[in-house]
Amino acid sequence: MPDQATMKAAIQEVIREMMERVMNRVLVEDPFIVEKHRATKPLYAALVPDEIFKGSHFERRFVTPFGSAWEKLAIVAATQGLGYGTLGYAIRGTVKEGKLRRITEVLNRLEHPPRGQERVKPDWDAELAYITAGQGEGVPVTVICDVYAEGRVNGKKYAFELKSPLPNSDITKVSKEKLLKLYSMELPQVDEAYFALPYNPYGSREEYAWSFPARWFNMRKDRVVLIGDEFWEKIGGLGTYQVFIQAVNELGKEYKERIYREFLGIEPPPSAGEALH
Repeated sequence: MPDQATMKAAIQEVIREMMERVMNRVLVEDPFIVEKHRATKPLYAALVPDEIFKGSHFERRFVTPFGSAWEKLAIVAATQGLGYGTLGYAIRGTVKEGKLRRITEVLNRLEHPPRGQERVKPDWDAELAYITAGQGEGVPVTVICDVYAEGRVNGKKYAFELKSPLPNSDITKVSKEKLLKLYSMELPQVDEAYFALPYNPYGSREEYAWSFPARWFNMRKDRVVLIGDEFWEKIGGLGTYQVFIQAVNELGKEYKERIYREFLGIEPPPSAGEALH
């Protein structure tokens, strides 16, 4: 069990650093200028209150930095939980030529169904069983994983393809190819590898419905897929997701009030301090 107080402090440090950069961006480097908005988008400005576009201005400058923040938070969880984590780690091994051919075949079949036939549905276990039966000469292969972690207690090695909660099809395809190669190496270089999403915008795993990654994975059933708390518990240990929520809630009131006052220029409503669950 990780030290939850230490983990929470480390999570808050990452989030605070990101939020301070965002605040500096929207208040100093790239503020929303009403006159510019009205001059460049007079029709929009005539029909929609400026505050709506001011909110969009903030959102665009908030969402992008959070992409890299997820990876940093994953390293915090891995370091405090499993014991070690790093980004962009190169995993090198050997994969038989026949297995590589079958990986390409499986991916092509998922992307381009035979003429006149329905699209093939992904099935990780069946695909991996077919691929690992391939033979031939060994070919050197390098896979760069998003997040690599090691368990100091159990001695296991983990690789994660950590993507946004709503990844596009091309990114998901690349991740699946990487995972198939990792599981096909003659001498396994990792014990477990996963396609991971930091949170689930649909709520439960059974309700996840974003269509693009569903071309490549059965997002509801494939054991190689981790969504939300499944990922955080795997990389950080039991209780990690709740620690994450607590860490965010403690910072939330402060930054919501600052955004209302400093960016929107209004007093925060009573609901501004409400916590997430």
